[in-house]
Amino acid sequence: MPRKILVAVAWPYVNGEPHLGHIAGMNVPADVFARFHRIVGNDVVMVSGSDMHGTPTALKAAEEGVPPEVVATRYHEIWSKAHADMAFSFDLYTHTHTDRHIEVAQELFTSLLEKGHLSEAVQSMPFSETEGRFLSDRFVEGTCPHCGHESARGDQCDNCDRTLDPIDLIDIRSKRDGSAPVFKDTTHYMLKLGDFQEQLEKWVEGKTDWRANVRNQTLGMLREGLHERAITRDIDWGVPVPIEGWDSKRIYVWFEAVIGYLSATRAWSEKQGTPDAWEKWWLDPEGESYYFQGKDNVSFHTIMLPSILLGNGDLNLPTDVVANEYLTFGGADFSKSTGNAVWVPDFLTRYDADSLRYYLASIMPETSDSEFTWEGFHAANNNELVATLGNF
Repeated sequence: MPRKILVAVAWPYVNGEPHLGHIAGMNVPADVFARFHRIVGNDVVMVSGSDMHGTPTALKAAEEGVPPEVVATRYHEIWSKAHADMAFSFDLYTHTHTDRHIEVAQELFTSLLEKGHLSEAVQSMPFSETEGRFLSDRFVEGTCPHCGHESARGDQCDNCDRTLDPIDLIDIRSKRDGSAPVFKDTTHYMLKLGDFQEQLEKWVEGKTDWRANVRNQTLGMLREGLHERAITRDIDWGVPVPIEGWDSKRIYVWFEAVIGYLSATRAWSEKQGTPDAWEKWWLDPEGESYYFQGKDNVSFHTIMLPSILLGNGDLNLPTDVVANEYLTFGGADFSKSTGNAVWVPDFLTRYDADSLRYYLASIMPETSDSEFTWEGFHAANNNELVATLGNF
């Protein structure tokens, strides 16, 4: 009997063009995996989309002086075209600003609230006196309290991959103008991750076939103990909180973005004219799901997403979280912010997508970082694709 395989690919922030580092760690391995399972006759659906509500998009919009939706839509279209030009076989590539996604995110929020897994709490959050607004997540940076990295963000440290709250940062400053914010109290909804501690420990302990980096990082977080995490923010761009009196706040992007895999599968089912088809991957115990990520997204898919799914009671947990290491260029990470990148749209004006897919698959950063070099790309194309495989 054919296996039911969900291939879930990480949702990129749409605040810039895609570079080779993005597609090497997520899209190429996911597409190879999906194509293989289709060839052998399994029932595959491959979904992803653009994370429209991420704070990097809001920050980019603030810099340009335009609404966030303008920036998000512009780059969503660029990402969608790049994926099509690379021939990635998505059954649906969507985004998080659709009516369907907003509905599903609010459904799960409400379900968790009704089941007692959410609580209200007063938090001290950074407030810019120069701008007269709360600064969430990537609107602030500072020194990581765990590893000392001096450019940690208000939601995560890219150096040690720890999730953070803004109040954790040492020498916190505004990303917008460099000023030191003051902290003011504000009320938010919290997801009680501790409710799922024992279930998650048992589940992860049984995942002996997971990659070591994924399993070890997750077990390390579980050993430290899970605590409440805020799932709302004082912002005006994102999914509205479905509670009366909360009009000035939005659902936190980390919570609603990971729900995108479910909302995308449901949207795909509806487009096929079979609105209940999504249940084969999400409710059927035989359904399998494989989440392709970068290593900086592990905790969101082994702790946060499973907690949301467990809290709703009947949704399948990930079969595997396939987290790759980084592709580097010139000895440093690919980076939108520093400009150390080879941009996919630019690359495809000069070279063929198949030659790039082949080279990236051959140097895929599965267990350690790997380096993209122009010499390596040319050698793979000329010596292997043309001179060897081309002569079959």
